[in-house]
Amino acid sequence: MEKSNATYLVEFILLGFSDLPNLRSFLFGTFLVIYLCILIGNGLLIFITKTNPTLQTPMYFFLGNFSFLEICYTSVTLPRILRDIWAQKGNIPFLSCAVQIGFLYILGIAECLLLAVMAYDRYVAICKPLYYPLIMNHRTCVQMVIASWITAIPVQIGVTYYIFSLNFCGHNKLNHIFCDASPLLEIAFGDTYQREIAVHVNTFFFVIIPFLLILISYLKIIVNILKLPSTSGKSKAFSTCSSHLIVVFLFFGSASIVYLRPKSSQSAKSDKLFAVFYTIVTPVLNPLIYSLRNKDVIVALKKLLPKSCCS
Repeated sequence: MEKSNATYLVEFILLGFSDLPNLRSFLFGTFLVIYLCILIGNGLLIFITKTNPTLQTPMYFFLGNFSFLEICYTSVTLPRILRDIWAQKGNIPFLSCAVQIGFLYILGIAECLLLAVMAYDRYVAICKPLYYPLIMNHRTCVQMVIASWITAIPVQIGVTYYIFSLNFCGHNKLNHIFCDASPLLEIAFGDTYQREIAVHVNTFFFVIIPFLLILISYLKIIVNILKLPSTSGKSKAFSTCSSHLIVVFLFFGSASIVYLRPKSSQSAKSDKLFAVFYTIVTPVLNPLIYSLRNKDVIVALKKLLPKSCCS
């Protein structure tokens, strides 16, 4: 009977923001504007890092790839969220739910790894400036980016399959804004303990360890910055690194809270809030943080704008 019910389950229902019917138009308009800002803002960063001759350095190479990753990462969830709000229904086929989780995890882990690579780049630039051109040559940078994208693919496909190998009998409503492990494990039939452990282990290896590596890199960077004799040199170094750290803490902080909290302390409302933060808010803040705190990016952007706008 259990196998029969699991076999005939063809879709889930994402409840999303159905508990806020009066805010439907406001939420749709807000998320649409945010998505357009993500596409335009990160698209501009990609364009200027590829075309501006002064930005042809490893740091901006990684930034351009990170912006492209942000667009892909957000596009996994936000278009469907907009569709669900507009249509006032959250039906998602079983296979589509699995595909969404698979891409969400693959791209999310790629983002974690790429942020760690960007931290290493800053570490080499500040702590080993004489060896920087040798260590961070173009071939190495390309290999690091490719490794960030593909390293976690087999593991995340395995984790996704492990979650969807559970029996989902009868109840198919997910109290979330997109398909994710936590709401799926809540409605699964049978013992989900091993799957919960798998999600926590996955988070530890691909989120916590990169985060710790980033912290170690920046601790060494800060120590070296404090040794600089020039005040202007310290200011420039801190400005470059602080923008990266802001993105790191926003993304890793919200994601870690969602995936490492014990099940007993989880709530649907808080999970939705944090999910919005690490999948939507962080990507829209990324181009603002990197452009407003980076003089080279500001100069490159001014060259793109009409003279009347600049004046």
